[in-house]
Amino acid sequence: MEPLDVWQPDPPAWRANPFASPPPAKFRDRIWLHVVLFAATVLTTTGVGAGYYANFIYGLTNEAPRMPLVAILLRGFWYSATALTILTCHELGHYLACRYYNIDASLPFFLPVPISFGTLGAFIRIREPIPTKRMLFDIGIAGPIAGFLVTVPALVAGLAMSTVFKLPDPAPGGMIVYGDTLLLKLASYLIFGTLPAGYDLNAHPIVFGAWFGMLATALNLLPFGQLDGGHVTYCVLGRKSSYVSLVTVAATAVLSLFAVSWVVWTALLLLMMRLVGRHHPPVYDEDVPLDRARMALAVFAVVMFALCFTPIPIAFQN
Repeated sequence: MEPLDVWQPDPPAWRANPFASPPPAKFRDRIWLHVVLFAATVLTTTGVGAGYYANFIYGLTNEAPRMPLVAILLRGFWYSATALTILTCHELGHYLACRYYNIDASLPFFLPVPISFGTLGAFIRIREPIPTKRMLFDIGIAGPIAGFLVTVPALVAGLAMSTVFKLPDPAPGGMIVYGDTLLLKLASYLIFGTLPAGYDLNAHPIVFGAWFGMLATALNLLPFGQLDGGHVTYCVLGRKSSYVSLVTVAATAVLSLFAVSWVVWTALLLLMMRLVGRHHPPVYDEDVPLDRARMALAVFAVVMFALCFTPIPIAFQN
């Protein structure tokens, strides 16, 4: 009886050569560092969330808080849990896609700050080149989709817990105004209808967590360089995506005339362009077009960006 002709893969070079070292193991992380950064971000976002909750309860009455400080701090979790769940799902979308394609990547790094939103966001490190367009597209778009799928129900739940109030006349100055997004306007209309003149939304802290998630989604989907939107744009347009990156920087510079926050973002984009260049790192099948399913997802990425984007994220009302 003839032996079966069974294909066997060639042994790795390090096995064929007894003097060669095996390749380093993938997906190895300093777990303690990720835990510490995440815990610190929970603390900073909860502190910010406590401020949102106190304003939600007492901001309209100008009364001194009657609730114990510890109770207010605990209710800061409404905001922190929402914002961090969206960020975690976003980054795990990238990470799990990397695991699926065996592309070495780190666990998410969270960035705590004690002011503003309580965090600068989160990121993963991809430690090796992504070889194909399909892999790059799937890894790039997995994060925004995962985060968006959590943002929508969180926004609806937060609005359901919000109230409508009559604006004082005259309106008080020194207020921070958060820009409306199309998604926020649509969800608010479905729940409250058209608000009468002189009335506004008293947003629950969950709404602010969802708003932060929308902001993070929109910024990541900017069609620039190696942002998530840059990956998608490169997969669709190839080398022409470099021109889109230049247009994006020009657009953020124009927006800087209307909102100071865009000055910071424009500076970051210019710094990224200076460090890594405006051309996206190539994949070997750069000229192969995407399939229809991924082109449909690219269109969905544009829809997500449009729903989550606001030209003036934060303004100060005098």
